[in-house]
Amino acid sequence: MKNIIVTGGAGFIGSNFVHYVVKNHPDVHVTVLDKLTYAGNEANLAGLPKDRVELVVGDIADFELVDQLVAKTDAVVHYAAESHNDNSLKDPFPFVQTNLIGTYVLLEACRKYKVRYHHVSTDEVYGDLPLREDLPGHGEGEGEKFTDKTPYNPSSPYSSTKAGSDLLVRAWVRSFGLQATISNCSNNYGPYQHIEKFIPRQITNVLMGIKPKLYGEGKNVRDWIHTNDHSSAVWTILTKGEIGETYLIGADGEEDNKTVMEMILTAMSQPKDAYDHVTDRAGHDLRYAIDSTKLREELGWQPEFTNFESGLKDTIQWYTDNKDWWIAEKEAVENSYAKNGQ
Repeated sequence: MKNIIVTGGAGFIGSNFVHYVVKNHPDVHVTVLDKLTYAGNEANLAGLPKDRVELVVGDIADFELVDQLVAKTDAVVHYAAESHNDNSLKDPFPFVQTNLIGTYVLLEACRKYKVRYHHVSTDEVYGDLPLREDLPGHGEGEGEKFTDKTPYNPSSPYSSTKAGSDLLVRAWVRSFGLQATISNCSNNYGPYQHIEKFIPRQITNVLMGIKPKLYGEGKNVRDWIHTNDHSSAVWTILTKGEIGETYLIGADGEEDNKTVMEMILTAMSQPKDAYDHVTDRAGHDLRYAIDSTKLREELGWQPEFTNFESGLKDTIQWYTDNKDWWIAEKEAVENSYAKNGQ
């Protein structure tokens, strides 16, 4: 694969994948297709070689543009998505347009030109799991993690549109022989994540002298993975994965939100209880947990960042060192949350 398209490549997870490819695969040219909405930022691609990374500003739902780009590529890695649960509860339409219609447009172009396609999805399509304290033996036993066989049970407009896009991919593989794979990943953290998200919001709150905010009691559990590990997993699936298969990406990083909050405060030399409780989000999933055995055993992938606390400290340092990257948006983000009592 000498030429690949990365949709959403100016966003958080997509841009980290572009950096990963440039660093580790010097013979690959990357075309980034990104609409540059609030979640996309050209600065995320700063410093990358112009002869190896081309940014095309455009919409994945634009049939003509997508057709022109896909005709000249070897593979499409589809990261682009509307991805914020709170926003999907306020206005679901952009999620339907981007996550469903946009995916359809990409699939049709890849089918037309017989181009390899990898679909990046989320563990949120599976709904949620019981908290460990509610499981027999406090977490021991069957069914405590998501696998590629877990039935879909999305909880929000965001996760339902991602589930729908996954099913489109599966149908195109079966009906039209599309050369495609799917990955469902747990919650990412690391550089370039928009400050509306949980970890960077709390870090930047502390840096601005604002009290961090915790939804409800903070018992909700997420399975955290450093975005660099997500990138290496996607490349492994793209180059080694079996067509038509779904692989779950996780790094055994389960932590509840209260613990993550306290870890951030401690690492930033604050009292670990120096935060406010705010109204919990509607439909807030209880727990996500990924079983990545298939990816590890069949494709030989292993995560590099296996110590969440260490990865979190690196992330705190990045936001501390790159205040210019996020400061202009901070006030607007906090005002938006404040309107909803969050």
